[in-house]
Amino acid sequence: MNARMWLIVAYIGSGAAWSAPGHDHGGAPPAPALDAPRRLPTGDVFLPKATQRKLGIGTTLAAVTDAAQAVELNGRVVADPNASARVQSTQAGRLLPGPAGLPAVGKRVAKGEVLAILEPSLGIAERAGQAMQLADLRAQLEAATKRQARVEQLEGALPQKEIEAARLEVRALNARIAALSEALAVRELLRAPVAGVVAAVNAVAGQVVDAREVLIEIVDPARLFIEALTYDPLRGTDITGASVVAASGALPLRFIGAAAQLREQAQPLLFAPTGPLGLAVNQPVRIAVQTAARLRAVALPAAALARNPANETIVWVHAGAETFVPRVVRTRALDAGRVAIVDGLKDGERVVVLGAQLIGQVR
Repeated sequence: MNARMWLIVAYIGSGAAWSAPGHDHGGAPPAPALDAPRRLPTGDVFLPKATQRKLGIGTTLAAVTDAAQAVELNGRVVADPNASARVQSTQAGRLLPGPAGLPAVGKRVAKGEVLAILEPSLGIAERAGQAMQLADLRAQLEAATKRQARVEQLEGALPQKEIEAARLEVRALNARIAALSEALAVRELLRAPVAGVVAAVNAVAGQVVDAREVLIEIVDPARLFIEALTYDPLRGTDITGASVVAASGALPLRFIGAAAQLREQAQPLLFAPTGPLGLAVNQPVRIAVQTAARLRAVALPAAALARNPANETIVWVHAGAETFVPRVVRTRALDAGRVAIVDGLKDGERVVVLGAQLIGQVR
């Protein structure tokens, strides 16, 4: 065996094998490229510059500042009582559509617009009683009319007051008959008490409703409040500001007042938005209420926060050009769009504020 054959045998014995193009014999997977995003054994993340640009990673310098201490409260959107209304039936009856039909949810209505018609429903006994009463009044009117004719023939022989009394009796009976006849055939027009947008419709044509039943609710989306509950009563002088996350982002709130009576052991607080809220009535929200107390902390956008596998709150510190280090932090509420880092960060460190969630997904 010559030297060339010895080399081939030695290569085969080392475990190497050839395969035709397109065939895979299950060899070990290729090693990852050195410049690919990956999680390092220390828990840090290696992220090349090109990947950082693709993910839109943004950072900022941590700066310790003096900020207002805030508390986070659960709240909900409520309607302004001066710009909302409920259309209710004042009596039992059958519901009929208005001139433009029954309104649909989301339709804008004007104040005084007829939304529906209520046809009072009377029982057989009640209708029979009113018919008997109407017949009795007509009989009284016939007798009073004849009496009026007789006394008017004796005008000059009878005192004038008797003639006037007969005329007044006839007029009163005519008025009573007209009122009772109208009551039997009258239909109640259900009008919009305020201008706004229809928020709820609990009625269909032909529906039999009871008295005080809520049929239509109207809300003005431009005039909404936010009600929050706190179990640690706050004085009005303690509140310096508030904000909520709305459809357009963080929105400042104007403090209106605090209730002087507890509701289920909590104190209601009322706030008014300073711009379009873009939320629905009864929608739950989280608001941040700033107090007069101050604290030293690093203010960061809420998007800078992430969670590690242990469900701890972390931020990513840009420790090197392509290295990001997770840092467990302790936070406090600052406002609707920002948080205060009270522990875990040092002044001057560069922190990821855009794309923090994406960095945590690198494995």
